[in-house]
Amino acid sequence: MGRVQGKVVFITGAARGQGRAHALRLAAEGADIIAVDLCEDIATNGYPLATGEDLAETVRQVEKLGRRIVARKADVRDAAALKAAVAEGVAELGRLDAVVAQAGICPIGPGQSAQAFIDAVTVDFHGVVHAVEAALPHLPDGASVIATGSIAALIPATTDNPANGPGGLGYSFAKRQVAAFVHDLATVLTARRIRVNALHPTNVNTDMLNSDVMYRSFRPDLPHPTRADALPSFPATTGFGIPYVEPEDIADTVLFLVSDESRYITGQQLRVDAGGYVKRRPQLPTF
Repeated sequence: MGRVQGKVVFITGAARGQGRAHALRLAAEGADIIAVDLCEDIATNGYPLATGEDLAETVRQVEKLGRRIVARKADVRDAAALKAAVAEGVAELGRLDAVVAQAGICPIGPGQSAQAFIDAVTVDFHGVVHAVEAALPHLPDGASVIATGSIAALIPATTDNPANGPGGLGYSFAKRQVAAFVHDLATVLTARRIRVNALHPTNVNTDMLNSDVMYRSFRPDLPHPTRADALPSFPATTGFGIPYVEPEDIADTVLFLVSDESRYITGQQLRVDAGGYVKRRPQLPTF
């Protein structure tokens, strides 16, 4: 028996990157998946987002593991679309046990308008709320809700980086709101023993990190930095001196939080950051 055998998990942003890694890790341990992704670009986001072909590949790989998957193209900014996708998935798969609100963008870049800030907030924060709203009516007592934040939510920037622009500010703002939302939602769901936790990764080796706009964020001193130029700067975000973690590292923690092994863990801000937080915040927090 797998660690999440027979469970059904709803994952946003499932077409590639962390979302796909979560789907495959959970499927390998016995879960069936409801997967959604926008599968189109957002104008303010400076790197290409996942495609329909990416989502189809997630479906192929989950089915190769012998598990069922219901995949839909849906925008996390559209609450009605998410509710419809979850309802269809539950109708086909018979239940829902967990939600992983993973979808996110990072629309950084100089010269961006205020729309970049708005897009970051509506995807990265409102999208999390919409995913939970869609899932909650179907979740039983004892279910699990997981939201993807970022170490950016917990570590204040030490200097202004003009390469990030309004979208970078929107990203950090949205991830801070995710952290607060998780804490408050965990509080109101304790009577049902529904646990609610946030994951805060450092750099993750995905298309978001491996993009021209991110290279410029790490090397604003260069007009056209390459990955080779930016790579030596990546370890600045960790304490272990590594440039990034892999999507599978985050997926391992998602598996734990979906499984019954975490049945008494809620309201947590779990950092999968290779020491990035303690490097920047060496003092114990005050309460």
